[in-house]
Amino acid sequence: MSQAIRLHEAGGPEVMRVEEIPVGEPGEGQARVRHAAIGVNYVDTYHRSGLYKVALPSGIGVEAAGAVEAVGPGVTHLRAGDRVAYAGGPPGAYAEARLIAADRLVRLPDGLSELSAAAVLLKGLTVWMLVRRVHRVERGESVLFHAAAGGVGLIAMQWLRAIGARVIATAGSDEKAALARAHGADEVIVYSREDFAGRVRELTGGAGVPVVYDSVGRATFEGSLDSLRPAGLLVSFGNASGAVPPFDIGRLATKGSLFLTRPTLFSYTALREDLEEGARELFEMLASGKVKVATPRTLPLRQAAEAHRALEARKTTGSMVLLP
Repeated sequence: MSQAIRLHEAGGPEVMRVEEIPVGEPGEGQARVRHAAIGVNYVDTYHRSGLYKVALPSGIGVEAAGAVEAVGPGVTHLRAGDRVAYAGGPPGAYAEARLIAADRLVRLPDGLSELSAAAVLLKGLTVWMLVRRVHRVERGESVLFHAAAGGVGLIAMQWLRAIGARVIATAGSDEKAALARAHGADEVIVYSREDFAGRVRELTGGAGVPVVYDSVGRATFEGSLDSLRPAGLLVSFGNASGAVPPFDIGRLATKGSLFLTRPTLFSYTALREDLEEGARELFEMLASGKVKVATPRTLPLRQAAEAHRALEARKTTGSMVLLP
């Protein structure tokens, strides 16, 4: 048996229940993983609230690190005792142990703890997707990155600095702005009191930036469009302030033949070879010291609701991890 957080209805943090569930033996292509640390991510709040639909009842959570307890038939790349982590697959990571498709697991390199892996894998792979796959940022290129003091943002600041990009970031307070600057942002705009689109124009001599990375959603969408140069790309990858409302795509033409994409990490790592490549590049950045991950805030698994409340209130910086 395993203690796990389960959803029986969509709603606020209070709908998450602690339950005892059977785990069982792994089937074909599966592994049973005993979790040591569980990552908390914004996508978890979308599953819980119903913004992203899941079949109920359901587990919750898509990221964790731990050790393989057993593997099923057909699994040859892992064995019991391997330290592993995952970021993706069906929700269910908020648990002491679970079964998961073995091809979603990556081995942890020596020197990377399970705690750090649960704090960095999904967020780090998201940054890899954003700056190496969705739009391959080049040295000297200017980018606008929203919510720079969040878990994804702080990794992105460091990765973009390592690439040699010019990073214009936004943050919600002076404290968060200082944190983003310390992690590599060249310019930081406090969007709670500044017109960030106007400031981006000033910083780029009126030209705008070629790419905007926006995980905030509703509150920043219009300004993000207005920050782009002609034929620029808006990468909308989150809805922290609420979902972007429907809009007339003809406006992309009138604002300069703009591009808009809504990527998900799980599409970019659906193939095993892509997952392995992303994990390899992330682990190399961590090993080199170019990307560092601060010790995450930790909470017991039973306090998952508290973690969600803090995340949705934007009271967090960096990563949060649940401990079984």
